[in-house]
Amino acid sequence: MDFSWPKESEETFARVLTAVRQWPAADDGRPFTRDQWQRCADLGLTGLCLPVEYGGGGKGFLDTACAAEAFGLGCSDFGIVFSVMAHLLACAMPVAEYGTPALRQRLLPGLSSGRLIGANAVTEESAGSDVMAVRTSAVRDGDGYRLSGTKSYVSNGPAADVFVVYALTDPTMGHLGVSAFVVDRRVEGLFVGEAFDKLGLRSCPGSSVTFADCWVPGEQRLGRPGQGGAIFQASMRWERTCLFAAYLGQATRVLDRCVEHAKRRRQFGRRIGANQSVSHRIAELRMKLESARLLLSRACWRLDRGEPATMDVAMAKLAISSTAVETAMAAVHLFGGAGVRTDVGIERELRNAVPSTIFSGTSEMQLEQIAGELGL
Repeated sequence: MDFSWPKESEETFARVLTAVRQWPAADDGRPFTRDQWQRCADLGLTGLCLPVEYGGGGKGFLDTACAAEAFGLGCSDFGIVFSVMAHLLACAMPVAEYGTPALRQRLLPGLSSGRLIGANAVTEESAGSDVMAVRTSAVRDGDGYRLSGTKSYVSNGPAADVFVVYALTDPTMGHLGVSAFVVDRRVEGLFVGEAFDKLGLRSCPGSSVTFADCWVPGEQRLGRPGQGGAIFQASMRWERTCLFAAYLGQATRVLDRCVEHAKRRRQFGRRIGANQSVSHRIAELRMKLESARLLLSRACWRLDRGEPATMDVAMAKLAISSTAVETAMAAVHLFGGAGVRTDVGIERELRNAVPSTIFSGTSEMQLEQIAGELGL
């Protein structure tokens, strides 16, 4: 059993971490700019796991996770980390895995290079954890489809050039009646709502997207009719591993700050790290972080071997998201008054961590997955 990374993974991790640590600090309260996006693209982050023939890095799950962890560790603006991962894993990868050759040729070079920004449009007001309970419809019209409906929460929506959209093509078939489509932003009948404010991930712009009798060519359907559920779950394999690898990086950065603060900060004549209530808390968090990292590594290893790894992915996602929130909350307490000051940055880490227990499947849904795999 070998717990070391391959040399190429180590080199990628070091390259990404060194580069992003040199980036100028971004304003967490503003959406990312095209220049910031292109900086990520120039580092290869927008195409990590896309096929090499379309300009991507051709990386598997473990190698992509290594790069994503370095991205999350080095970049304190986690909103753009989230935006890049959402673009890559929930939009570009479905095109790469289920698009026609012509569609892949048309879109993947731009998505890989960062020239195009991708978004995933699935969430609706009536479809939360049950993402396949969508009401957006796709009705056959000639050699294409007419899409009608509203997606209530689309990350990257205001900035996106390309949307992967899930819509109901056969209402009689339940989740087997949902299909996936690629929709260009400029198509007639597509309306992007105003960007809304959020608790965290503020530099990742989010909005609603409405499709008003929007015609989409048939060749822009991904996979077969009714395959939308399977396509969405396939994208979640990538998102629940590689996006959450970035959260491993974020939690590591926060914990490192806690260690340094505990060594430096003095109260009542001694370092606060000399108090067992502080040192033991940090030690517990380190144990949870390393446990989550091992779970993720195993999930990625199994996925790279072509195994389903359903339970492994669910456990890794659950462990990382809970650890990220717990670590950030502990940091706020440890830093005290400085922990709630916006200029120190600790409270921002907490705001960015909280949504991790909701998107890509809530913590409760991960528990359901695990229980189901146990036959319960």
